[in-house]
Amino acid sequence: MTRSPVATVLVLCLCASFALAQTPPPGQQPDQPQDRRPESTPDQPQPSKQDARPEPQPSARDAASQPGPAPAASFDQVIDRTIEREHFFIAQMKQLHPLVETYLQNLKPDKELDVNVPASDVYFLGRLDMSSGAPGDLNFNSPGSGKFHRRIMEKIAGKLFNMYLPLGFAQMAILDQNFQRKFYDFTFVRREFLGEVRCIVMDVAPKKDAGPGHFIGRVWIEDQDYNIVRFNGTYTTHSRNNYYFHFDSWRQNMRPGVWLPSLIYSEESDLKTSLGQKLDYKSQTRLWGYNLNYTRNSEFTEITIDAPQEVQDQSQKSQDASPVEAQRAWEHQAEINVLDRLQRVGLLAPEGEIDKVLQTVVNNMMVTNNIDIPEVHCRVLMTTPLESFTLGHTIVISRGMLDVLPDESSLAMILTHELAHIVLRHHLNTKLAFNDRMFFPDERTFERMDFARDKSEEEAADKKALEMLNNSPYKDKLGTAGLFLKAVQARAPQLKNLIRAHLGDSLLNGDATRMSSLMTSSPQFDPRKLDQIAALPLGGRVKVDPWTDQLELVKTKPVAILAATEKMPFEVTPFFPFLTRFAAAPEKTAPAPDPPAEKAASSPSGR
Repeated sequence: MTRSPVATVLVLCLCASFALAQTPPPGQQPDQPQDRRPESTPDQPQPSKQDARPEPQPSARDAASQPGPAPAASFDQVIDRTIEREHFFIAQMKQLHPLVETYLQNLKPDKELDVNVPASDVYFLGRLDMSSGAPGDLNFNSPGSGKFHRRIMEKIAGKLFNMYLPLGFAQMAILDQNFQRKFYDFTFVRREFLGEVRCIVMDVAPKKDAGPGHFIGRVWIEDQDYNIVRFNGTYTTHSRNNYYFHFDSWRQNMRPGVWLPSLIYSEESDLKTSLGQKLDYKSQTRLWGYNLNYTRNSEFTEITIDAPQEVQDQSQKSQDASPVEAQRAWEHQAEINVLDRLQRVGLLAPEGEIDKVLQTVVNNMMVTNNIDIPEVHCRVLMTTPLESFTLGHTIVISRGMLDVLPDESSLAMILTHELAHIVLRHHLNTKLAFNDRMFFPDERTFERMDFARDKSEEEAADKKALEMLNNSPYKDKLGTAGLFLKAVQARAPQLKNLIRAHLGDSLLNGDATRMSSLMTSSPQFDPRKLDQIAALPLGGRVKVDPWTDQLELVKTKPVAILAATEKMPFEVTPFFPFLTRFAAAPEKTAPAPDPPAEKAASSPSGR
């Protein structure tokens, strides 16, 4: 199977990194226009209390719940408190190390559709690290993208093309690392709601003598604690070899008083390089995995210590495992090791509601085909590339795959192919049952883990899956599934980083397409037909909680397609999340003990 390098690609691209000026403490405050006082709302917590903690705590006992100062009485006070909160935000980010994923599509004109369509793509995945002050990241690498290989490729690319840098897109999560009033002019625009969060909107522009690398654009500030929740614009100014891209950066309220970056959309359509090239691209950047360290430590705190008394084994077995049972247990140990490692690194979502939806489809297939295999489970990979694979009796499918599948029959096709691997007893390598195999740095995950099947296993799984689909409730609805495969085949040359897998099996294996026989019985693929939805855009089906990594299905109303250009299969689109304030779950209280029973008038013995 062809593998895709995660952080090293040859494309027509530009450097997106920027340098933020190091400046002394803020000086005099410029005169600002006064504005009407915002309605009375709780104000921010005192910085001294917040700064005492190394990172935001998941407990509801947060400084945000403490009574704060009165609401800002003027526009000047709004600015001061916003700057103060942004400094606290930077201090928070130094303690947090979220995963950052950027997927970018370079565009070209399509004369037939009269719209720009993807011409090539780029994919980055790494972990953001601001502990040293400036943003930095550790890239996850695929096999073949080691240091020597990367240096050679970058050297060649530097002579032929420009390079997109993953750090440049990750830095779009930061408004200004040294956000100071002395460097900016602020202009009140209006008040408006983003979702259910009421915001103060202002335009921000650097002063003439502020220097390069400062933000210019518009910011949205929630009107309770004065945290920036969205900013839209770019940085100033370009140099000969470095270009600042336009972006729209969103933050979400993940804990009381804690707003952290989650979604970033970037787009350029008319930027010309020093070599005369025109840059035309769209990209999505996602951040998640903020609370991975807390999750690991909290598992120990939840352990219940039994009282010093006789403890009885609750297992049903009372004897050693048979050879067959021992072999199955050993294979299951390898499965558990890998699942645990992928979840701890932030690549696998915790068990949740989407798993149950997938499980329902798998159960339909198993019941209608009289398959009796215990403990078949489904899990979701957090990443965008379209892939699926099996780990023992666990079917894993990527978030990106769930996003673009057009209907349930197409989902059944993907899941049934993986179920066929389980039915055919295509094993996970049991070397992974040794726990020391899991001892490697997070950024080497794609080098150490590879769950792709060989060609013979893939062909056998295709044959078995078709047999099961033809004996299932989906047998008369597989035309859409075949149409989806035709769309994948049509876009594969331009979207190599989206189509190829990093851990498991791709929909394409060389010139062969998975379940290709379904394409022969499907309608003709025609991107111009409004009623033919072969694949969906990215990001429209699955919502990620960046703090807990929990996933949920997006609940949106169906939207009528008015033109073929609105179908956008596999394409990047802007983000417009419905912002809400975090509501802490009520703390559980122990039930009151039952009242003691009244003493009987006499003892059972009658004495």
